[in-house]
Amino acid sequence: MEGQAGRTVLLCNGALPRYAPPMHSHAPVVVPDSVIAELRTLVGAENVLSHGHELLVYECDAYTLEKHLPGVVVLPRTTEEVAAVVKLCARHELPIIPRGAGTSLSGTVLASTGGVMIALTRMNRILDLDVRNRRALVEAGVVNALVTQAAKPHGLFYAPDPSSQPACTIGGNVGTNSGGPHTLKNGVTTNHVLGCEVVLPDGEVVWLGTTPDGGEDVPGYDLRGAFIGSEGMFGIATRVLVRLVRAPQAFKTLLGIFESVDDASQTVSDIIGAGMVPGALEMMDQMITQAVEAAYHFGFPTDAGAVLIVELDGLAAGLEEQSTRVVEICRRNKSREVRVAKDDAERAEIWKCRKRAFGAIGRLSPNFLTQDGVVPRSKLPEIMRFIRATSERHGLRIPNVFHAGDGNIHPLILYDERDPAQVKRAVQAGEEILEKCVALGGSVTGEHGIGVEKADMMARQFTPDDLEAMKMLRRVFDPAQRCNPHKMFPGAKRCADFAPRKQIAA
Repeated sequence: MEGQAGRTVLLCNGALPRYAPPMHSHAPVVVPDSVIAELRTLVGAENVLSHGHELLVYECDAYTLEKHLPGVVVLPRTTEEVAAVVKLCARHELPIIPRGAGTSLSGTVLASTGGVMIALTRMNRILDLDVRNRRALVEAGVVNALVTQAAKPHGLFYAPDPSSQPACTIGGNVGTNSGGPHTLKNGVTTNHVLGCEVVLPDGEVVWLGTTPDGGEDVPGYDLRGAFIGSEGMFGIATRVLVRLVRAPQAFKTLLGIFESVDDASQTVSDIIGAGMVPGALEMMDQMITQAVEAAYHFGFPTDAGAVLIVELDGLAAGLEEQSTRVVEICRRNKSREVRVAKDDAERAEIWKCRKRAFGAIGRLSPNFLTQDGVVPRSKLPEIMRFIRATSERHGLRIPNVFHAGDGNIHPLILYDERDPAQVKRAVQAGEEILEKCVALGGSVTGEHGIGVEKADMMARQFTPDDLEAMKMLRRVFDPAQRCNPHKMFPGAKRCADFAPRKQIAA
């Protein structure tokens, strides 16, 4: 098959690119001083970080349980610089690790064996806002929320809204196919990315999907779709063409207050069963509501078993009727109160509290492990009961905040990394919860990706043949498996000791 940018990609008759064995040794990769000097020549000395104290911020992402320093961090400003850096790494057979803002929650950008980390945060321009065709061309380092801010005066917005929206980048969203609270109705990243420019692991620059000057119909295989969610293992996205959608005419945001998670969960199923698809259906249990209230003082009831955020959006004419039906369903499921946001300011406050929930956990514990399993909506009460039992079994607190509308749970397992026994129990509890998600007909991830954290869990969900098919697709893009190595696949995970960080020389 001829690739969309002239690259020959063979996908049939066994004609795969030459296979190079993965780097099973997991020995630390040393980046030679001569390569670091060349990198400085390519992108400028101010855009190359190589000293220990400079690299500390890049030792992990928001999955802090495993840490490892890259050999060097490069901060390119153009696609041409990215391509030049990647070609240099290819010549020296060095691993490359693409990185955005580092907000990912599964070790997706961990430099497992060192190597060259390519951070795209300085490629942060919105290149074109095409209002007429409702699309925008942005560099990979553009912060998610800034796209909507730019489109808002034109009555448009960019739909995927991860909780890290004020910090996470579009390129990182592409890597993990990020979602967010409003994906119940609007869909995830892959539903809103039309095409992207990619630097392949050999340095070749290709465009996958719709080009900035083209229509939306692209002949051939959907390589754009294959790339989204590949966690940086297929190449590095440098520019992304995103779809913008018309902002809803009106919103109705309700806060249902329940005595139990079971009652709130049943309300979620009943709302969907009544034929309504809200923009968002979010749930917080008592422990996380207490932490959020202590941090932000919104007025959440701290004695409630669960609170449910229901956001309706669309034409103003029909929202009042839908709101009345939602209130009736809440009351039928024993809600003790249903509040309706009185204006846009109060609605914004509710969402600020919800999206900052993870930050409020610092009031409860020095560390937490965020899980990302998925279950069918009808199984929410069962998985919540299992999580409570897991919490008791391991002696660890596990508050919950999650996308109830699509069954994407986010239990936060609290622990102290200074206590090795707690670390071990936290990891075990997370694995047990994910295994239960699979047993209930769900998945080990909904939006955070696999990274290093859940690599071994893939074998619990997929057959060996499934996994081999995925590996074959990866080798099409990256035969030597140098691009973000030791991620996603069972056996690829580095044997980290989960110990507190050791002293690092400057």
